[in-house]
Amino acid sequence: MSKISKFFKGGGSAARGRGGPSPQEALARLRETEEMLSKKQAYLETRIERELAAARQYGTKNKRAALQALKRKKRYEKQLSQIDGTLSTIEFQREALENSHTNTEVLKNMGYAAQAMKKVHENMDLNKIDDLMQEITEQQDVAQEISDAISNRAAFGDEFDE
Repeated sequence: MSKISKFFKGGGSAARGRGGPSPQEALARLRETEEMLSKKQAYLETRIERELAAARQYGTKNKRAALQALKRKKRYEKQLSQIDGTLSTIEFQREALENSHTNTEVLKNMGYAAQAMKKVHENMDLNKIDDLMQEITEQQDVAQEISDAISNRAAFGDEFDE
């Protein structure tokens, strides 16, 4: 496969062999793109301010230069509007990816917890647990009877066998 076809078919190192980029890689790239677009936004805003200042400076003295400055300002505003829309889309996609990644991690951890619970409960039998609880109840009853017998005062002389 030629280098050009690899380039156009997305044969990059991040996507090769793993079925696509990891969520962390995609998030990093989205953040880089957001940062780049924010810088371009700031640049366009300063250019708009400069063109507006130039149009004011020329005013009625040089109408042609003032009109050219206003036309450039309008182009920059259009570019700025497009960047705003693109940024909104990228932010939405980044947030959706972050939520998906979080949900995946939560689900994975819940699966681990379920496996751990299953392993803990492997050696438990409900019949054995029921028998054990009955034995505990019986032993508590015996302990209570012993405690009652010890705590009753002995009635020497009050009761005797005829």
